[in-house]
Amino acid sequence: MSNTALPQDTASPLSSRKRSRAQAITPWLFLAPGMIFFLFYVIFPIFQSFNISFYQWDGLGEPQFVGLANYRELGTDRAFDVSLWNNFKWLVLYLLAIPGGLFIALFLNQTVTGIRLYKSMFFFPFVISQVVVGLVFTWFYDPTFGLLNSILGIVGLGPVNVLGDPTLATYGIIAAGLWPQIAYCMILYLTGLNAVDPEQIEAARLDGAKGWRMLWHVIIPQLRPATFIAFVVTIIGALRSFDLISIMTNGGPFGSTRVLSFYMFEKALSEYGFRMGYGAAIAVVLFLIMLCFITYFLWSMYREEKGGR
Repeated sequence: MSNTALPQDTASPLSSRKRSRAQAITPWLFLAPGMIFFLFYVIFPIFQSFNISFYQWDGLGEPQFVGLANYRELGTDRAFDVSLWNNFKWLVLYLLAIPGGLFIALFLNQTVTGIRLYKSMFFFPFVISQVVVGLVFTWFYDPTFGLLNSILGIVGLGPVNVLGDPTLATYGIIAAGLWPQIAYCMILYLTGLNAVDPEQIEAARLDGAKGWRMLWHVIIPQLRPATFIAFVVTIIGALRSFDLISIMTNGGPFGSTRVLSFYMFEKALSEYGFRMGYGAAIAVVLFLIMLCFITYFLWSMYREEKGGR
């Protein structure tokens, strides 16, 4: 027999502790750059906005502390009321993107001829810039050569100046924003449909479920994570809508399409503004509205997950 000794683990407990400590620290080292950037470019500006909202400041001179004066002025500002009401319209109508994206995803999840072409067509709005979307819909609504009025002329209806009518302009911009937002929700639901359990669907079919019953009781409950993300992203997109308004109407006509983010820009940064404190107060109100919605959805998701354990 050979007298060769078997190799033994010569690692000391001290080196094992060092190795485990290094394994625990390594993920934080990778996360540190992103966390530092998030701290300085997201968290710190939020607190700084709260602080600036208590001052009267033009961005150059010495800030003058005015306490809650900026917030009291918001209560009597007609333009702020219009902006807040328009944000509510955006919030309600923008949520149509979620069922729209779901039903398009259900259609594109089928195995039919040319489905890749259909997916590319529906995916296209998501990859183009919001500026391009705004320009396309501005031409679409144009009262002289726009496609919308050409179609209305065929059926005998007169030209409609959508973006020039204070009662229609906001809805026209929301319709433009829904186009890429539906595409985004569609992508989320297409991803979620790939994770749907086929065994549950087969069991539901054996029980006689089909059509709307299958969708409501079997498929949609499995799409809750995608629905949660769609709700959060859509609500944030509705509340921070700025680029389409800037491109299509620049807040007009007569300030009727302003939203809080655009009004904040007008007051704080435009050539007629430079009221940094007042703009910061508007930003704080917008942030608190977003925070309420996001906190509600996070709490709802946490409660559902806790109840399902």
